[in-house]
Amino acid sequence: MSGGYDVNLFASPPDCNFLCSVCHGVLKRPVRLPCSHIFCKKCILQWLARQKTCPCCRKEVKRKKMVHVNKLRKTIGRLEVKCKNAEAGCLVTCPLAHRKGHQDSCPFELMACPNEGCMSRVPRGALAEHRQHCQHSAHQRCPLGCGATLGPAERANHNCYRELREAWCQRQDRSRTLVLCLLRRMRKVHRTTNLIRRQLAQLGDFLEEDDALLLGAPQEEAEAGLGSSTGAEVGGPKAKVPCN
Repeated sequence: MSGGYDVNLFASPPDCNFLCSVCHGVLKRPVRLPCSHIFCKKCILQWLARQKTCPCCRKEVKRKKMVHVNKLRKTIGRLEVKCKNAEAGCLVTCPLAHRKGHQDSCPFELMACPNEGCMSRVPRGALAEHRQHCQHSAHQRCPLGCGATLGPAERANHNCYRELREAWCQRQDRSRTLVLCLLRRMRKVHRTTNLIRRQLAQLGDFLEEDDALLLGAPQEEAEAGLGSSTGAEVGGPKAKVPCN
């Protein structure tokens, strides 16, 4: 396949300096060899895959020595070209660099019918009329992209944006209700937690008092026992002392 642009694509014959010596088309992604000869990148790579010399002067070539000629590429990109649909009736000419952008809006560009089951390809400018009379238009997918298959009557009233918005509003209301319910439960848990905390504090105070009482009782008994033994020693019978 040719690596360059077809000469017939251009509105006027291009300069011979813009032609590739391999494919004889207008240079596409031009590269310069060390010997100064310029070729389409695709053409010279295919050539060097078979031979290691320049197609013009037969000097030995190393692929690493090739250089992209970006300035020449921009110059060629400004050349006026015809629309690829010129034979279909399009009279537009534009710079080569803008050709793809024109094709995306050209009314003569063939487009596939979007109706499911229809294999027709019609010019972009006649597509709307074709869809109205297409035999496969009884049921079509939603043009807005929701995926629904609609009949003629359904298409007139179909508004997936409105339906999606309504569903979204319902989900919002449901989410709001769930959040409020969750907040109520959290408040209830908070109150219960505070109540339990207070009861635990009261229980702790009660246990401290109870421990104090239990520790104080043995001490009082011990003091009482000590007092009684001392009294017995003081008030008991005196020892007899022998008389001389």
